[in-house]
Amino acid sequence: MTPRRPHDPYAALRVRDFRWFVVSMLAMTAGAQIQATVVGWQIYALTRDPLALGLIGLTEALPFIGVALFAGHAADRRDRRTMALSALGLLCLCSAGFLVLTAAPGLVRAGHVWPLYLVVFATGFGRSWLQPARQALGAELVPRELYANAIAWRSSIWQFASVTGPALGGLLYGWVGVVAAYAVAGTLMTLAVAALALVRPRPPRPPADGAAREPMLRSLLGGIRFVRGSPIVLAALSLDMFSVFFGGAVALLPVFAAEILHVGPQGLGMLRAAPAAGSVLMSLVVAHRPPFRRAGRALLTAVAVFGVCTIGFGLSRSFPLSLALLLVAGMADNVSVVIRSTLVQTLTPEALLGRVSAVNSIFIGSSNEIGAFESGVAARLLGVQPAVVFGGVATLVVVLVTARLAPALRRLREIGT
Repeated sequence: MTPRRPHDPYAALRVRDFRWFVVSMLAMTAGAQIQATVVGWQIYALTRDPLALGLIGLTEALPFIGVALFAGHAADRRDRRTMALSALGLLCLCSAGFLVLTAAPGLVRAGHVWPLYLVVFATGFGRSWLQPARQALGAELVPRELYANAIAWRSSIWQFASVTGPALGGLLYGWVGVVAAYAVAGTLMTLAVAALALVRPRPPRPPADGAAREPMLRSLLGGIRFVRGSPIVLAALSLDMFSVFFGGAVALLPVFAAEILHVGPQGLGMLRAAPAAGSVLMSLVVAHRPPFRRAGRALLTAVAVFGVCTIGFGLSRSFPLSLALLLVAGMADNVSVVIRSTLVQTLTPEALLGRVSAVNSIFIGSSNEIGAFESGVAARLLGVQPAVVFGGVATLVVVLVTARLAPALRRLREIGT
């Protein structure tokens, strides 16, 4: 038996281009989280309608889903670095749009918030174009044996930005105003473009056998065919998609901050930051430990813990308890993200990474936005707290059904062995 090499928790960070890659991701994510916090509070302050918060998610999800397969096809045929830079450029323009609409008097007011939704729509398009290119590019930057370590650090850094972004967004909104908050977000988006530009261009990828002759429709559906033909990947993506769809309490946080916990925009920033803070703590643990020995069981357990915390948050009227529950939910979510992402990148051929990443984006990214819409509708019909409790219970049902219908996932041990 070949002895295991000592685990190097910093192996991926020793790669120069990967370091600039995660710096770009850090700046972009922090800017996007500031925007999400500010636009949510701004629209709720102008409408006082939880359904308006759900419509933010739906507005972003529609272009995200509509473009995702084409973006995945392009990511496997074009230069991924250039494609990611163009998407980040569009997101910079969206940041400028939020700033101009808010700074100009009269463009956004009570009963007249549709211009903000237009910018959110454009943001969904930019995110959909960015996701598969950036995911596949991240896999190009490190050797295959470092995928798990690279994903752990990407998750850790992404979640760190998700902690600081909402907290900073809430503080800026509450102390210096919405215009300053959008200006900071736009500056961070610009830094993200500059950092990604420092990643050295990759050598051209040789086309896969028959790829040049493959009809576009068949190429577009290549990622879907791969996921359907891999029961473990399909089960892992489905589990995460439905748990995020039903457990979308984050979309309703402005209502909790304003009317249930009474903590204002500063408290909203802390609530939005709490799941990411938990995820940062867990991702540092994951990065410093060897891969999970019982990955399938760990994935199912993590999603179940997420559901239980969602139920507790829906019932809580204590601000410290709500923060603690969101913190633990974020820790559980990080375990799910690392296992799922490692699974997808390890099992997917390099020539399909863009298209499979696009399918992953549809499963996970759009479920966040559509889940936000579901939460808004449920809150309108059931009330805010019952809607969140319902989502947590539904998440636990999803875990039980997945464990029963996907025994291969349940028995999955260390990924790659």
